[in-house]
Amino acid sequence: MKPQDLSKENYLFERMPVPRAILMNALPTIAGMVVILVYNIADTFFVGQTNDPFQVAAVSLATPVFLLFMATGNLIGIGGTSVISRAFGEKRPEFANHVSSFCFYAAWLVGIVFATVFLFCMPQILQAIGVSGNTIVPTRDYLTYVAPSAPFVIMSVAFGNIVRSAGKAKEAMFGMMLGTGLNIILDPIFILYFDMGVGGAAIATLIGNVVSAYYFWRLVSGGKTSLSISFADFRIRGVILPVISIGIPAALNNVLMSTSIIVLNNVLSSYGDIAVAAMGVATKVSMIAVLLQIGLGVSIQPLLGYNYGAKNAERFRAILQTTIIYALVMGSVLTLASWLGSGYIVNAFIEDQAVYDQGVRFVKALLLTGPVIGIMFVYINTLQAMGAAKESLILSISRQGFIFIPMIFTLNYFFGLSGVVYAQPVADVMAILISIALVYPHLAKYLPESETVSNQPADYESQPAH
Repeated sequence: MKPQDLSKENYLFERMPVPRAILMNALPTIAGMVVILVYNIADTFFVGQTNDPFQVAAVSLATPVFLLFMATGNLIGIGGTSVISRAFGEKRPEFANHVSSFCFYAAWLVGIVFATVFLFCMPQILQAIGVSGNTIVPTRDYLTYVAPSAPFVIMSVAFGNIVRSAGKAKEAMFGMMLGTGLNIILDPIFILYFDMGVGGAAIATLIGNVVSAYYFWRLVSGGKTSLSISFADFRIRGVILPVISIGIPAALNNVLMSTSIIVLNNVLSSYGDIAVAAMGVATKVSMIAVLLQIGLGVSIQPLLGYNYGAKNAERFRAILQTTIIYALVMGSVLTLASWLGSGYIVNAFIEDQAVYDQGVRFVKALLLTGPVIGIMFVYINTLQAMGAAKESLILSISRQGFIFIPMIFTLNYFFGLSGVVYAQPVADVMAILISIALVYPHLAKYLPESETVSNQPADYESQPAH
């Protein structure tokens, strides 16, 4: 990397006015999340144009498998980002290179293992995710093509996070947009023009992730970042433990999301395939409010991690406080827009009246916590940036794990289908309260209440580097 490039990155992390630094990191990340959002919606949207609720349900049923791949990418990527950003803050670039090289080879190895296992254990996997006689064929078609994408999904997700630790938020955005954009373009071609249905959606997913993984490989191997994927820098000792201690909580969030979707679909299947399809559509719509707030939370982790490593508590606090305000404003605006447009959006997915009626009702239930759920995503990334593995683990398994899954069964027992639908907002409220309880005692040790903080840009312009 050129010295002037490194200087620009140091300015972003150390001295750029806080609101601007957050936006510089957040806007590309959120833009990338918009593309991911469109990608997630695109599969369901174009499959929905077949007007076959069983194929729509198949996409929903297969989602946990794809989430598992993403979980592994987040384990490697978010764990690596936390360790690398703190290493840069501590002025340890050699260790940062050892971590990035380890993450690169780990992503490929685990991805190849996953692809092999899923292809050879397809019957058992189909049974586990709750397919019915109507949905087994389209779900199998989808997973047959999604399984080989595992190495590429894991690589692109991991390095979409890791390159941000080197101040390359725009490049991370482009890598995500490249793969998902291609996927969106190919969806209607394979699904509708070639009449391949959900199988076509899976092929588009495979191609998009291959291209995205290739981009990140070229970016890092070409010396355009301060990171390394050289095998000469590969280390396991001293690297694997700090990466997985932070990465596991991040991955568990996706794993538990995958598990909870399996549980949810199995419970919903007792109310018929229409309920499964309706919840699949409703989940996509509610993602508009949720996924962008996840992007905001993820985007500040390198900023927080760097300043935590540099022991710059004043700047750390200012970044955190400003981001909370952004999260509340963003969450409120996105939730209102999604709520008002829920009928139009659901109707765009599928014209089946039964799916539409239930889908609109499900969307409005899922959006109840939209204005405030961003607080939890900001706090979980704050804990990860500080290396607080235990607290991060507890929070990660809260929302989609030991709160949501029991709520599904409890509320289903007392309130039937309506209870199942409201299990998610109830779990969200409880998870937000847990996040507040976990993060504030931890922050009190690092950010004394007596410390004064200025948000004036001039202060950070003149602040000496640490």
